[in-house]
Amino acid sequence: MKVQTLVIGAGAAGMMCAAHAGAGVLVVDHARAAGEKIRISGGGRCNFTNIHTTSGNFISQNPHFAKSALSRYTQWDFIALVEAHGIRWHEKTLGQLFCDTSAKEIITLLRAEMARAGADLWLQTTVGEIRHDGTDFIVQLTRQDRHVTVITRNLVLASGGKSIPKMGATGLAYQVADQFGLPVVTPRPGLVPLKFTDDRFKPLAGVALPARVTASGTGFDEALLFTHRGLSGPAVLQASSYWQESAGISINLTPGTDLLAALQGHRQSDARKALTTILSHYLPGRLVDYLAEDFALSGTMADQSDARLAAICAALQDWQITPSGSEGYRTAEVTLGGIDTTALSSRTMAATQVPGLYFIGECVDVTGWLGGYNFQWAWSSGWAAGQAIRHG
Repeated sequence: MKVQTLVIGAGAAGMMCAAHAGAGVLVVDHARAAGEKIRISGGGRCNFTNIHTTSGNFISQNPHFAKSALSRYTQWDFIALVEAHGIRWHEKTLGQLFCDTSAKEIITLLRAEMARAGADLWLQTTVGEIRHDGTDFIVQLTRQDRHVTVITRNLVLASGGKSIPKMGATGLAYQVADQFGLPVVTPRPGLVPLKFTDDRFKPLAGVALPARVTASGTGFDEALLFTHRGLSGPAVLQASSYWQESAGISINLTPGTDLLAALQGHRQSDARKALTTILSHYLPGRLVDYLAEDFALSGTMADQSDARLAAICAALQDWQITPSGSEGYRTAEVTLGGIDTTALSSRTMAATQVPGLYFIGECVDVTGWLGGYNFQWAWSSGWAAGQAIRHG
């Protein structure tokens, strides 16, 4: 069969592209349902965008690449689409927008937009050989045990990255890029918990607090969570995207607090109280007890000199530790790296040396921070490719 555009991947980017690419679009996916990562996102409410989105919220070897798509289809455009479909939403912290009811409403929106555009959707369809005859792409598909050959002028890879393999994530886009000579920035897990092989934080499992976690010079002020395996929580997930194997991270356990001045004040007003008792006003008690030996948190407040208090504050506000690794793609929310942007047009998302071949969404070397940014990249890059195909 012949179609104008074949989109591989019925996720956020793929469905968005199909809704804007004009007539003759077929979307295929191996899953039983479209938008499975949308469905589970945001605790089932889908953090569908962030009102503070700029290109500065993304990681890429070319930090300027995302600017074009993000500026032409913005967070406000997607919010308008959400509202046009009657979906109620709310803002949580830091500009994160969620559906009031269910993430399934976003999937319904995208399915409706695809239907309005006349796009077809084939689920439980696997992709086999892909080749190019000089004019069209010839793609072998298997659907319901039936082999189908699809001939298409435009081929869009919206198959995502390697994160959450239990949901069927594969490296298909990277394989296609390699086949057609496009470079790939080595993929690795992003927005992922960090682990420590010595189980050092097992006694603290479940303890959470506001903290600033810094990796490779980039820090995030959000919640830190201790787990049986290591560290998690938004601050750690954010920093993990900047963390490099074998490198250390820095944790400020009391961000935004002039801890030294506070402790000096307590030394005047609470001289007889134990240092650990006073520190428990600023940190969870279990964490204070855990750190007491390593940080020599002993004696009363009256026992503490200015130099000693300064040393304690320095230790608590620049706690240096080295993870043994991350939890990997199994729990990673996104995949860092991907199709090298040097091989793509920032305006159309097309491969500059392979006419008709497009890469959008997570498979591209553009990765957003936690908080709705990756969905916005899906909407923006999918829209950009769709517009290019429609008007090309």
